[in-house]
Amino acid sequence: MNYQRYIDWADDRIVNDSRKVVLAFLVVTLVFGAGLGNVSTNAGTQQFTTGLPAEEAFERVNTEFSPAFSPDTGNTQLIQEGTNVLSKDSLLRMLRAQERLEEHRDLRVSSTSSAASIVASELDPEATTTESQRLAIEDATDSEIDAAVRRAAEDPQFTGLVSEDFNRKSASASATIGLVTHELPAGLSSGSGQGGSSPLTNIQRQAEFTVESTGQGSITVFGSGILAEEFSSVLFDSLILTVPAALLFILVFLSVAYRDLADMALGLAALFMAIIWTFGFMGLADIPFSQMLIAVPPLLLAVGIDFGIHAVNRYREEREDGADIEGSMRATTDQLLVAFGIVTGTTVIGFLSNLSSSLPPIQDFGYVAAVGIVFTFLIFGVFLPAAKVELDRLRERYPIPTFSQRPLGSEGSKLGGVLRGGVVIAQRAPVAFLLLVLVVSAGAGVYATGISTSFSQDDFLPPEDNPDWIESLPEPFAPSEYTVTETTNFLDEKFTAAQGSQVTVYVEGSMRSDGALEQVYRAGDDPPETFVREDGRADATSIVTVIQDRADRDAEFRALVARNDANDNGVPDDNLGEIYDYLLSSSSRGQALNYITEDYRSTRIVYSVEGDASDSEASADAREVADRFRYEATATGSTVVFQAVSDVIFESAIVSLAIALTGTALFLVFIYWLIEGRPSLGLVNVVPVVVTVTLLAGTMRYLDIPLNAITGTMLALTIGLGVDYSVHVVHRFADEHAEAELIPALDRTVRGTGGALLGSMLTTVFGIGVLALAVFPAIGQFGILTALSIVYAFLTSLLVLPPVLVVWSRATNVWSGLRPIRRRRTLAPDDD
Repeated sequence: MNYQRYIDWADDRIVNDSRKVVLAFLVVTLVFGAGLGNVSTNAGTQQFTTGLPAEEAFERVNTEFSPAFSPDTGNTQLIQEGTNVLSKDSLLRMLRAQERLEEHRDLRVSSTSSAASIVASELDPEATTTESQRLAIEDATDSEIDAAVRRAAEDPQFTGLVSEDFNRKSASASATIGLVTHELPAGLSSGSGQGGSSPLTNIQRQAEFTVESTGQGSITVFGSGILAEEFSSVLFDSLILTVPAALLFILVFLSVAYRDLADMALGLAALFMAIIWTFGFMGLADIPFSQMLIAVPPLLLAVGIDFGIHAVNRYREEREDGADIEGSMRATTDQLLVAFGIVTGTTVIGFLSNLSSSLPPIQDFGYVAAVGIVFTFLIFGVFLPAAKVELDRLRERYPIPTFSQRPLGSEGSKLGGVLRGGVVIAQRAPVAFLLLVLVVSAGAGVYATGISTSFSQDDFLPPEDNPDWIESLPEPFAPSEYTVTETTNFLDEKFTAAQGSQVTVYVEGSMRSDGALEQVYRAGDDPPETFVREDGRADATSIVTVIQDRADRDAEFRALVARNDANDNGVPDDNLGEIYDYLLSSSSRGQALNYITEDYRSTRIVYSVEGDASDSEASADAREVADRFRYEATATGSTVVFQAVSDVIFESAIVSLAIALTGTALFLVFIYWLIEGRPSLGLVNVVPVVVTVTLLAGTMRYLDIPLNAITGTMLALTIGLGVDYSVHVVHRFADEHAEAELIPALDRTVRGTGGALLGSMLTTVFGIGVLALAVFPAIGQFGILTALSIVYAFLTSLLVLPPVLVVWSRATNVWSGLRPIRRRRTLAPDDD
C-alpha cells in the first residue's frame, strides 16, 4: 500500500489550501457547538448497576414487596440523635415533627411512623393518629414511658428504628429513625434514587425547612432526593474547582513550551475546539454527562497539548534549519501525520477496550473518549498546521509580535543535555539496565496483584470534612454545604456497625405448590459462616416467619397450619393457597405482602449477616443459599448489588487491559510493517508501555487506591496515553536513523522529540493533576493516577526506550535495509 500519496495529498491541502481548511473547521465547530445545549447530566451509583441480574432482582423486590418503593411513593427519614432519644422530651420532639409534616399539604404525606409512635401506642392502644399519640406521651409520666419502651422492645419494628446502643433496662438509646411516606404523581418516583434528578428533592428540602422551623434541631431530614442533589452538586463543584486550576497551569506551561503569544493562542484555540467538538457530539448523540466523563476533557487536553507542542516544535526545527514556511510545514506534517495517526490508533484502541465492560457508564466513557481523540487528531493534525501556515504568512506581511521561535531541546541547550540521559545508558550498559528494569517491573506487577476493588456510594460523595483551604475559597469556587456523607456515616455507625447488614434471596415460582414453604425453611439449615445463626439456623425473616408469628397469636390460624403441617415443624406443607388467603384477609396482610406477592408467584427471604463479614464473603454465601432452591432464586440486596458491580469493575479492568495491550501490539506491528517494513519495531514500541502499566498498578496498591468505577479504567488508559510518548520517539528515531548512525540518530531524537515530550508532560501532568482538587474522591484519585501514568510514560520513553532500540538494532542488524518514511527535506531559503 502506497500510503505516502495520501500523506502528500494532506500536505498539499494544509499548505496550499490553508485558508479553506481553517474555515471548514470553524464551520464544523459551529455545528458541534449547537449540540452543547443538549448535554444532560447523570450522576450517582444507580447508573452503574443497570442490567446486572442482582440489581434487576433488587428492583423487583422493591417493587413487589415494599410499598415504600412503589412507583407512586417516596420515603424520607427523620434521624434523631441525643443523650436519650427515648426520653419524654425527645419522643415529643419527634411526634411534633411528624405532625407538622403531615399538616403540610405540599409534602403529600400519606403516613408517618417512628419509635415514638410505637411507644405512644403502648401507652394508649386507641391512639392511632400522630396527634393522639403526642397527647398520650404528654399525659404519661417518665416511669410510664420507660415501661412502655420496655414493652415496645419486644416489637422487631421498634428495635429496627433505634440505634444499636439501645438499652432496654434503662429505656435509652442515642439515635432513632422516623419514617415519612409521600404520595407522588404517577411515574415521578421512578426517577428517585441515587443519582440524577430526583422528584423527591424539592419535597425533602421543604420537609427539612419545616422540621427546622419547629425548632426540632436534633432531627435531620434525609432521603434519596437529598442524596441525588448532593451527587449533582459534587459533580458541579468538582468542575468549578478543577477547570480554572487546569487552565491556569496549562497557560503557564504552554507559555514556556511555545514562548510565543500567537502560537500559544493557536494551541489554546485548538484545545477549545476539541472540547466543543466532543461535548457537542455528546449532545447530538444524546449521551448524558456523568462522573465518568469528567475525565474526558483532561484526557483530550493531555493528547491535544502533546500534539500541539510536537507540531509547533517540529515546524520550528525545520525553520531553524533554513526551510521556508511551506517547506517546513510539509516536512512537519509529512512526519507527524503518520506519528499522530499511530498515536490516535493506539489511544483509540485503549479507550475502546472499555466497551468490553458490561457497565453502561464505562462503555460511554470509552466511546466518547475515543471519538474525542479522533477529533483531536483532526484538529491538531490538520487545522493547527493550516492555521500556523496562515499565521506565519501574515507575519511576513504585517508586524505581528514574534517572540522565541527556537525549538525545545535544540542542540547545545542545557535541556538537550539533560534529556539525553537515556542515550548515555544505551551507549554504556543497555543490557544490564534493561535487566534491572525487568526485575523492577516484574516486582511491581506481582505487588499489584493485591489491588483492592471497591464500589459504593461513598465513591461519589465528598469527604465528611473538606480541607480548610477548600472551605475558605471565595465564590463561585466555594463548594456547596455537604451533609450527606456525615449523615450516612452516622447511620452506618449507629444502626449497622454492630448489627451487620442483610442479604435477600428473591425466589420465583408457584408458592402454592406443596412443599414450597419447606424449601424456604430448609434453605436456612446449616447456614454459611457469614450468616447470623439462631438456634443453629440462619436468622431470617420470610413468609414462613410471618406465618409462625400469626400462628402464635391466632388459635384458629394455628389450627389451620397444624392440619397442613405434614412433619410437624411449624411450616405448612399442603393447601398453601388457603394459608395465604387467611393471612391476606387478616391484620397480617401488610406484613405478609412484604414477603410474598398477591399472586403467590414469588417470595423473598431476608437473611442477617455478621457485622464483620466482608461484602464479597456475604455475597458469595448469599449465592450459595440461593442455589439451594429448586425454584429460580437470585441473591440480591444492596450488599450483593454493590459487590456485583465491584466484581464487574475488576473484570472490566483486566479484560480491557488485555484487549488494549493485545490490540495495541497488533496495531503497532501492522503499522510498522506498513510504513517501515519492520513489524518487530511495533513490539519495541510496546516495551515502555508495559513497564508503565506495571509501575502504575504497583503505585495504586502502594497508595491504597482501589479499582473503582472511575479508576478501573486507568490500566487500559495508561496504554493509550503511554503509547503516545513511545510512538513519537520510535517514529522519529526511524526517520533520523535513515540518514544517521545509531547513536547520533538516538541523540537527535531525544533532543528534538524529547524536548517536546517534556513540555507536553509538564503541561498535562499539572493540567490533569488538578483533578486531585476535586471534591469527588474517585475523580481526585483518577487525576493523581493519570498524572503519574504520564510521568512514567515520559520517563520510560526517554530512559528505557533508547536501550531497547540499541539492543533491538544490534539483534536484528537490519537498519541498512530499513525503508524510511521520507528523506529529510531541508531547503535553504534561497533554494528552489
